[in-house]
Amino acid sequence: MDELPDLARLSVAEKDELIRELWPLRALVRDLAAQVTALQAKVTELEARLGQNSRNSSKPPSSDGLNKPKPKSLRKAGQHPKGGQKGHAGHTLKKVAAPDHAVMHLPPLHCDECHRFLSDPTVIETRQVFDLPPLRFEVTEHQVFAAQCACGKICRGTFPDGICSPVQYGPSALAAVVHLTHHHMMPVQRTAALMGDFFGLPMAEATVLAASDGARIRLQSAVDSIGRAIQAAEVAHADETGMRVAGSLHWMHVLATTTLTWVACHAKRGRQAFDALAILPGFLGTLIHDGWKPYRDLACQHGLCNAHHLRELTYVLEELGQAWAGRMIDLLVAACHEVNEVGSPLPMGRIVDFRARYAEILAEGDAVNPLAPRSGKRGRTRQSKAANLLLRLRAYADDVWRFATDHNIPFTNNLAEQAVRMPKVKQKISGSFRTKNGADTFCTIRSYLATMHKQEANLFHALTLTFQGQPPQPRFA
Repeated sequence: MDELPDLARLSVAEKDELIRELWPLRALVRDLAAQVTALQAKVTELEARLGQNSRNSSKPPSSDGLNKPKPKSLRKAGQHPKGGQKGHAGHTLKKVAAPDHAVMHLPPLHCDECHRFLSDPTVIETRQVFDLPPLRFEVTEHQVFAAQCACGKICRGTFPDGICSPVQYGPSALAAVVHLTHHHMMPVQRTAALMGDFFGLPMAEATVLAASDGARIRLQSAVDSIGRAIQAAEVAHADETGMRVAGSLHWMHVLATTTLTWVACHAKRGRQAFDALAILPGFLGTLIHDGWKPYRDLACQHGLCNAHHLRELTYVLEELGQAWAGRMIDLLVAACHEVNEVGSPLPMGRIVDFRARYAEILAEGDAVNPLAPRSGKRGRTRQSKAANLLLRLRAYADDVWRFATDHNIPFTNNLAEQAVRMPKVKQKISGSFRTKNGADTFCTIRSYLATMHKQEANLFHALTLTFQGQPPQPRFA
């Protein structure tokens, strides 16, 4: 590197020449400094992206691999005691008053001390064992008789409805395979084998699939009613998840309330699917969702899932090191706890106080995350994750805080996420759906079973009645 010359010994002409050489470098230095700043921001973003997991982003837990993050609750230590909470009923196994069998364990005939004869023993202690009896299928033969009248006509009896083959499976057997396949998410092959292991009644895989098709046909009317009831509900939760169907990506759409669940499959994710499935476009209540734009374009009122916000804020706090995100987490969690304790919307004074602190924290975040200048290209200018989060929290602040102003609106979108979770379990266990008809069958049966489960019905009993032609109807009130 050349040493700096002694400027005092340079002539005016030499100084002018030096200035002319260095002057163009000023713009180059500014450009290089801007590039370094942009590259540093990019490196920070990429390094932070490596730290994304299911706890601080919308990535599913299955993407964590073996390096799963340690669970970290947002509850403060000591807020609730460990174990069952006060008022929890519990499910301890209790003795019954009239057991099915009694096994007597008598004392010896003679005392082992003095060898006198013992008489009239009495029960001093009982212990009960709950177990299953031997499980085996039963075969019922339906016999049709005929008799000939004196006039010569032969009169015969008739088989009951549903008895249409020389040999067939009964409603309980069919209900069992549908229950295992669509509620417990067993693969078809394992379900068929399990019927043999448990009941001595092995089935072909085609029989399990045929039972599922039969259940879908019988339950379609009830599921259509579930969809219409959710469309008319005051509050509904929406979500969607990708599924492999016939070798290509499809989307499983979910709508849920506290008592109803509706699931459907479509090749598209957005507005085209909404229009084809014909539920969401007519919904006029409050829709709870994760802020995805096609939901935002619907004409209904909106409420945003704050569980998503907490995960994104955790990412900004832990991976980007921005303290404002931690203060926002504390604020939202404190408001949620206060709403739960009050059991109703917060007083207007408390809402104003929370919203003022909310605006202050957003201003802190804006100072740390200035918006990128317009690039001159078509479309929106790409912003950082933190900046996009701040834009959403500010633009849709009323939807973020709707849980504090309306007692019907929950803090999270957990109802929809719970409805999505079991289809994802089905995909992990059984793989993709080979046909669109198989996916539609699963969605129909899953809608009915998830709804009846919420309404505390016995699902096996409900499916048995379904195959007897009398499917129990969900409550829609």
